[in-house]
Amino acid sequence: MDNVHQTLVNKLKEHSKLTADDMTGIETINYAVRHLGPNEDLIRQGDTTKASALVLHGMLARYHLMPNGRRQYLSYHLKGDVPDAQMLFIEKMDHGLCAMDHAMVASIPHSELMRVFHARPTIGFAVWRETLIDSAIFREAITNNSARSTLARLAHFFCELFYRAKASGLTRRNTLDVPIGLNQLGETLAMSLATVNRALLNLRETNAANFKGGELTVFDWAALQDLGEFDPSYLHIVRKPRF
Repeated sequence: MDNVHQTLVNKLKEHSKLTADDMTGIETINYAVRHLGPNEDLIRQGDTTKASALVLHGMLARYHLMPNGRRQYLSYHLKGDVPDAQMLFIEKMDHGLCAMDHAMVASIPHSELMRVFHARPTIGFAVWRETLIDSAIFREAITNNSARSTLARLAHFFCELFYRAKASGLTRRNTLDVPIGLNQLGETLAMSLATVNRALLNLRETNAANFKGGELTVFDWAALQDLGEFDPSYLHIVRKPRF
């Protein structure tokens, strides 16, 4: 099994059971590799596409483009995620997907996915479950941005990223590369730049975590989890990461 197929298997096994025959089916999927530069769009709002992307390296972001040119970032996607699987069933993209840093994706034709789904329905169910977890992340983001204090909002956002990365084996001990600028943090969490800076200072003062230079360092996971009122159950990850 090559690295691309193994990446997809590892991701789906975080929340779904796959048999040996399922994994053999995944090995038959054809794909093309695409490299993206920082802020380069993979898909633009309003596009149609005949392929879905599997993130192999770096971080992708889902966003809405506002009439004034600003963005509302909706979610972030790490290695193993399939952030546009919904395009199997939706004609036009109602949001954009861009790379946050240098990224690499495997572009998988929809015809390939549908072929494998017909042959191995369990794989289809697992990819469907992946899109349902995306929806749970969207719902949590609505609650986070509308009902939590700025410090709790920031802490929850960092908790989610760190927990997902930890489950996928992408952290380095207590650190995670998070290539998100301060303006982009504001566009994610509905904060002004001044509010973002103040919230980061407040977070640093708790000694729970620090974010600087695109690197998130978690010093006290339990304290950060309490600050963000973070309950990871909405992520539906079966293999719980250890902290």
